[in-house]
Amino acid sequence: MAHQWHSYHMVNPSPWPLTGATAALLMTSGLAMWFHFNTMTLMNLGLILLILSVYQWWRDVVREATFQGHHTPLVQMGLRYGMILFITSEVLFFLGFFWAFYHSSLAPTPELGGCWPPAGINTLDPFEIPLLNTAVLLASGVTVTWAHHSLMAGARKEAMQSLTLTILLGFYFTFLQGLEYYEAPFTIAEGVYGSTFFVATGFHGLHVIIGSTFLAICLLRQMFFHYTTDHHFGFEAAAWYWHFVDVVWLFLFVSIYWWGS
Repeated sequence: MAHQWHSYHMVNPSPWPLTGATAALLMTSGLAMWFHFNTMTLMNLGLILLILSVYQWWRDVVREATFQGHHTPLVQMGLRYGMILFITSEVLFFLGFFWAFYHSSLAPTPELGGCWPPAGINTLDPFEIPLLNTAVLLASGVTVTWAHHSLMAGARKEAMQSLTLTILLGFYFTFLQGLEYYEAPFTIAEGVYGSTFFVATGFHGLHVIIGSTFLAICLLRQMFFHYTTDHHFGFEAAAWYWHFVDVVWLFLFVSIYWWGS
């Protein structure tokens, strides 16, 4: 940063946006080919290129933040605003699913039998696996907060232990969700109840997998001494994202599993 007279990060030219866009094109085209011609070659090629692109792109960002000193306090502030706007967009994303659910359930149409759940649907018991999953996610929210406070206090070993526990709880949640899907007495094809249930809970499950991966990368970075007590926004962003996932699940549990059943 010695050659700059300002605190902003002037990003160097990078090939990864181009390779990432090419990978997205190959994946979407490959998906269409899979549907129509039953061949996954193009889609798999796009997936491999996407994995390589994001790995190298994230590697460059980690280098810029940790070793090159480009992430000044002013740059970090911009990153914080960006993460806040991203989470806001995710809130609106899930709002659409809740809107669809409440639109269908508060005034059931004659096609649904005028009742909710629709006639013929056997719902899941909210006080079995869903309640256990709620306890698991709430516990993970506690452990990720423990990891954050340990990191700020310089207790490196405690931060790694609590972060590992958070990741394990996230994987346990995913396992329980898969078990619930396997044993569910209805499918996504069974009308508006099945579609709203599986789309809302399925996208939440995808976010849990993404959040667990996010935290696993943070754990790896912590093992390599990338974080300090006052310079660890990568972990803070992951913690914010994880708390968002927790809150969405609470709304899902109360709305779809408990009230909706």
